[in-house]
Amino acid sequence: QGVLVPGLGTFAVVPKQVDSMEEMYVVRRPVFQLDMDVSSLRELMFPMVMIPDDIEIMPLDYWWLSQTTSLPPDVVRNCVEETILLYSFQLRDRRNLTFAFGDIGVLSCQDNFLCMRFHHSCVVRLESWYPWVALLLT
Repeated sequence: QGVLVPGLGTFAVVPKQVDSMEEMYVVRRPVFQLDMDVSSLRELMFPMVMIPDDIEIMPLDYWWLSQTTSLPPDVVRNCVEETILLYSFQLRDRRNLTFAFGDIGVLSCQDNFLCMRFHHSCVVRLESWYPWVALLLT
């Protein structure tokens, strides 16, 4: 399953088959597919990630976020939208800011390359059978 953060991108967990000399592994690894207005990010490079069509993508659950933050859903939605808008303006102005996602990872821009780096703990939590393989692929 994946989660679409409008104006920013989609986070998902995708299976990846890895063949080794001894055996074949199928691991679950986190991915991030950018969904920003790339015309405004002209000279910025970023990895092209494609989430398979069979992965179910859900919209960001503002109601659930409101329950965990004790803020009304419309306040949460406005905060998320304004934060993403501010981050996109910062990227357009070539400011190398990082965007931290709690226990997930960090979206950062360095040397005109925008990249999502997932925390080690996030990858290990998602893939319990072969975490070392998932870490190598992420």
